[in-house]
Amino acid sequence: MREREPMTKTINVTDARQQFSQLLNQVFRKETRVVVEKSGIPVAAIISARDLDRLNQLEAQRGERFKVIDGMRAAFADVTDAELEREIDKAVTQVRAEAAAQKRRARTPK
Repeated sequence: MREREPMTKTINVTDARQQFSQLLNQVFRKETRVVVEKSGIPVAAIISARDLDRLNQLEAQRGERFKVIDGMRAAFADVTDAELEREIDKAVTQVRAEAAAQKRRARTPK
């Protein structure tokens, strides 16, 4: 069974300072995540070490995915947007035609 996500509460910096020990205990027990505001603006969060590990892992995965996108962008750096759109449209049309042909072949009795 999936673990219950802690609730998130927002607290101003003065209250956070006064309740810091209690907040840490609540975060440690996975009861809450805390958003700390200063003058109504979120400036920090108090989260569990496990949440931080998960956040770091997600950021690393995102970075790897963007490497692929950046590589594709570099490969087409000298291609105009209009030309790129034409080539993409042509490729999409081709893939759709191949998929439709495959469906027709699958429906045809042998």
